[in-house]
Amino acid sequence: MDLPLRERIESVCRQYDRRRDRLMDMAIDIQAAERCISPEAQDALARELGMEVVDVQSLVTFYAFLTESPTGRVVVRLCDDIPDFLAGLDAVAEALSSELGLEFGQTSPDGQITLERTPCIGMSDQCPAALVNEVVVTNLTPESARAMARGLLRHGDPHRLVEHTGDGRNSHELIRAMVQNNLRERGPVLFGGPVTGRGLEAALRKPSAEVRAQVRASNLRGRGGAGFPTGQKWDFAAKAEGTRRTVICNADEGEPGTFKDRVLLTELPELMFEGMTIAAYAIGADEGILYLRGEYTYLRPFLEHVLGLRRRSGLLGRNILGHSGFDFDIRIQMGAGAYVCGEESALISSCEGLRGDPKTRPPYPAQSGYLGRPTVVNNVETLCAAARILEHGADWFAAIGEPQSTGTKLLSVSGHCERPGVYEVPNGLTLSDLLERVGAKQVQAVQVGGFSGHLIPPREFGRRISNTDLLTGGAVLVLGEGVDLIAMGVRVLEFFVEESCGFCTPCRAGNVLLLERMKRVAAGHGEEADYTYLAELSEAIKGTSRCGFGQTSPNVVLDLLRHFRPVLEKSIGIDPGNGTREAFDLGAALRDAERISGRRSTHHLAERTEHREAAPRKEVKIDGQTRQDTPKEGER
Repeated sequence: MDLPLRERIESVCRQYDRRRDRLMDMAIDIQAAERCISPEAQDALARELGMEVVDVQSLVTFYAFLTESPTGRVVVRLCDDIPDFLAGLDAVAEALSSELGLEFGQTSPDGQITLERTPCIGMSDQCPAALVNEVVVTNLTPESARAMARGLLRHGDPHRLVEHTGDGRNSHELIRAMVQNNLRERGPVLFGGPVTGRGLEAALRKPSAEVRAQVRASNLRGRGGAGFPTGQKWDFAAKAEGTRRTVICNADEGEPGTFKDRVLLTELPELMFEGMTIAAYAIGADEGILYLRGEYTYLRPFLEHVLGLRRRSGLLGRNILGHSGFDFDIRIQMGAGAYVCGEESALISSCEGLRGDPKTRPPYPAQSGYLGRPTVVNNVETLCAAARILEHGADWFAAIGEPQSTGTKLLSVSGHCERPGVYEVPNGLTLSDLLERVGAKQVQAVQVGGFSGHLIPPREFGRRISNTDLLTGGAVLVLGEGVDLIAMGVRVLEFFVEESCGFCTPCRAGNVLLLERMKRVAAGHGEEADYTYLAELSEAIKGTSRCGFGQTSPNVVLDLLRHFRPVLEKSIGIDPGNGTREAFDLGAALRDAERISGRRSTHHLAERTEHREAAPRKEVKIDGQTRQDTPKEGER
């Protein structure tokens, strides 16, 4: 190993006090400096931390943004999520590849540029979009993609691609992103007024048990998609055995089509950090972690700045706001491109410097989570709502929405609509009302809840966004009449196959089998028996997978079978009118073979015979008698 690499690794390890649980931070720093974490670097890390090299390698090979071999100095990651395809991704990809002279997955010979595809980067309302290192480029067209490529080839500086900044705080000097908030509708809770800090002040005037009781009385439920009662989760953590407790904010907004937390992180980080601090007081935690997805790295300097301001204002640190004994601080833990880390136990594994493998439950995180401590994991929106509840009261919050789905819900709307963006709406809003607000017309289906959610047909557009009906983390993808739903289902399954942690067989192998059979159906080679196979396999995967990833991965298949059966049947030639299927067309099957061989098969003889029998006969006179005769080949 060369001396500079050894010195760099020693320096990085010292920076994090050689703590084994900070391996993620060390790996991310080394990747940024060296453009990879080589086997030599892995060996050195293992020696410095006193661990097995296989454990370092396990982490490096798990995360998409970490590599064992060098990437280019500039890594262009083009988002290939479904909204991007709907917005013309194929033409953008072709233009980018052509101008750079690279296929996807390649690095230029001079080591300057790597071109890759990546799943959703949280820009579905302004796509096609790409990450160029940490710089976000939005609303790509073939022309702008070519211009971007030419610029990178000329100057190699991703930051020079930002020619204008977005609205709100996107123009802040520490963000300077071309990202737009597209905040279309402000509700009374999250965006109902300025962040005053009164929620934390009110909390510190009460015993911690009373704070938890107020959150319970509001009936606030988790906004990340599971809908678990927040106050109950806080109670579990507060009453669990342990001398130290932790609050984690889940900002790993990886569900495809979801981007509402990005807007909260940009515009209301103070409210989110206030909610984390209230949660810490309520459960007796002294440490907080904001787990920020790697795709939102561009927000980190700004968020660190906000944390610094809060420390200087006495809102973080020792004896917060003069409350003796209440010590709490927050650090930012970066992710590195792993969808499964949105699951709370996998996220905890990542915070501990491990692969993002979901943990076996029980024990639940509230009992034994981060480093074995009682841990509360809430998402960004949930913590913002908790701060508002302490500011305005439980009754105020409970009066909004429905009794079992109180408050508002932030929705990330994308796809075929006139006004994509973020909407804060009261819980209980019907899907049809939402579609009217966003300007969606001629809708074939709506995917609610991202890839792990459900595909809703038009006859069910009267259903409500709520904890008792359409439970969602926030993603709403509008699909117009021209969308190939079977191809979309294949794309969803490809995503789950790629993102599976591989721990349990039902998810690891079952989704591969689902994908293979769905590809056959998509190609028009399916059979009616495939529907039974797909349904039974999907239920088996849902019922036996270890975590929510596998338990929800077959939803798209089951929804296609349940709500869009005619679409599936049409793909294999079944007439929706009478239920019959087209017979096998031997002539069509032989046509390609005839073209390649340059001669006709014997099948044409049968066709000629049938045609001859169907040809009109003419009258001829033979020996003075009139007879019917079949015309010769040239006479027809």
